[in-house]
Amino acid sequence: MATTKTAGTLKIKWVRSFNGCPRDMRQTIRGLGFRRMQQVVERPDTPAIRGMIAKVHHLVQVQE
Repeated sequence: MATTKTAGTLKIKWVRSFNGCPRDMRQTIRGLGFRRMQQVVERPDTPAIRGMIAKVHHLVQVQE
């Protein structure tokens, strides 16, 4: 089954653990919808999501 990328979405992959990170960064990772490492989630490309990604940019990879 082929998946098509819709305009205005971002694929985000959680690649680094948040051990040792402050609580607000942990909550940001959870807020993006991640449950486990190496998981990929697709989120709309909005300023709010971009801000969340900017906060944890060292823990995630973004594919536009």
